[in-house]
Amino acid sequence: MIADIQTSDHLTLHPPRQHQFDDAYFFDLCQANRDLRLERDADGNIILMPPTGSETGRYNADLLIEVGIWNRKTKLGYVFDSSTCFTLPNSAVRSPDVAWIRKDRWEQLPEAKQEKFAPICPDFVLEIRSKTDSLATLKAKMEEYRDNGCQLGWLIDRIDQQLYIFRSDGSVEIRTEKSAVLSGEAVLPGFEMTIQS
Repeated sequence: MIADIQTSDHLTLHPPRQHQFDDAYFFDLCQANRDLRLERDADGNIILMPPTGSETGRYNADLLIEVGIWNRKTKLGYVFDSSTCFTLPNSAVRSPDVAWIRKDRWEQLPEAKQEKFAPICPDFVLEIRSKTDSLATLKAKMEEYRDNGCQLGWLIDRIDQQLYIFRSDGSVEIRTEKSAVLSGEAVLPGFEMTIQS
């Protein structure tokens, strides 16, 4: 395998084209290397994600809790943390910082598929830019989620203090205030959260 360093400081492994990693092999690779955070792009390249700093982890946990409290009250779906990978329809395997899937969609999956990197795109995703993340790379991931069926996505850029709202209709709203109230819209009905960028 050939490796290169991306501008975002993430290491990418490019498997030889005649030896693409199928879903089962990639899952087994991740299980054998539990200390690593791995993703796979739509071309089959393996991306090693560095761990976040403590402050980013704390911020991420607060947002996860907010979504979790709303979901516990409404019982409309399931919330997933950043250690969860999903296999998107384009074959990429991604792990958003926070993800939510409608109950009916998740429960349609056989239990065996739920146990691995479930073949489903979340209805809602939230990504937080850390100091090692390229904004361009994160925007591309948000578009990839949307192109694969995500209904609503929030990208929180704490470095440049901007919020990006990606909607299923292809629109992207950019908010620049330091403190913004975001709505879950029709995807997360009744959910509102104040975001400090």
